Amino acid sequence: MMPANFSSMVGEFMISNIPKYCSNLVKNQYHNGHPDLILAGMVPKNSAQHSHIGIEVKASRYQSGWQGHNSEDTWLMVFVFDSNRPSDAVQGIEPKPFCFFKVVGASLTKNDWSFSGRSEISRRTITASVTKSGYSGMHLNEIRTCVL
Repeated sequence: MMPANFSSMVGEFMISNIPKYCSNLVKNQYHNGHPDLILAGMVPKNSAQHSHIGIEVKASRYQSGWQGHNSEDTWLMVFVFDSNRPSDAVQGIEPKPFCFFKVVGASLTKNDWSFSGRSEISRRTITASVTKSGYSGMHLNEIRTCVL
């Protein structure tokens, strides 16, 4: 599995499981809706194309450099994990258990994002990156889950 797809899978796993333990949140049922988790019963069929209330969830192998698609005011929760990569076997790196390294989250404003956009000839998706101020704010709410 490609690394980006694996991160997406980890994020989807968290989005699907958090509501089992936090009954006032549900997975946003709108395909590619924002944010990923919304308040239960807030909108019909728990389906919102875009809402300012809820939590956007990301999963990443990296301790910084987190990206989204828009510079906007939103709650962001990032699950930072460690695991093998597809190239590890070729490089002789032994298998290791999957581990969440930490979880961070905070309410970010548009100023906590740096909009990257894309060039006129690019076919890549537009991106916005969490800035140093956003990163610092998120780490005020850090939960360490394991030591690497």
